[in-house]
Amino acid sequence: MSTPHDSPTTGPARRYVITGGPSAGKEAIVEAIQRAGLPATEGEPAREIYRRHRERLGRHLEVGDRREYSREVLRAFVDEYSAHKTGLRFYNRGIPDGYGWDAFFGLSPYPELEEATRIYRYDAVFILDPLSTFEDESDIVFAKDREIRRVHELIVQGYYDAGYEPVFVPADDADGRLDFIRANLRLPM
Repeated sequence: MSTPHDSPTTGPARRYVITGGPSAGKEAIVEAIQRAGLPATEGEPAREIYRRHRERLGRHLEVGDRREYSREVLRAFVDEYSAHKTGLRFYNRGIPDGYGWDAFFGLSPYPELEEATRIYRYDAVFILDPLSTFEDESDIVFAKDREIRRVHELIVQGYYDAGYEPVFVPADDADGRLDFIRANLRLPM
């Protein structure tokens, strides 16, 4: 007897978010997901958009720049969500991440974010517990060590506020975290 999880590319669309604050290990787990042959986000759209803004501005984002950046990231997330039609897919961050990052910048939710959060729903959200080390050789993340925890908490709160009951993935190496996620979703190992 087959189950909807026998093939990651068939059946109805199933969408799973991998998220967490800076230093949570999102990039490593998404790479592990891809190595396992499971469909996942290529790169990190928010990071690429941030790079473009930083290059154009010649500096890190400031509060006054944040709303434009947030809207551009939202469009990228909605486009990625809408393009997925069948089978499962893992997303490197999801639409409700915007709540956490906007709150970090002292901004209130805006109508487009609230509407997108209602319309585009994920099947499960996996929040990676922060790792004990933080490295970002590319200097893309600009949160200071003490702010990393706060951003993480705000992202978590954003998912709760959006009506999700996230699954917390304990700190581990990427393969261990993938095993945890697969077991939770009852995906074959």
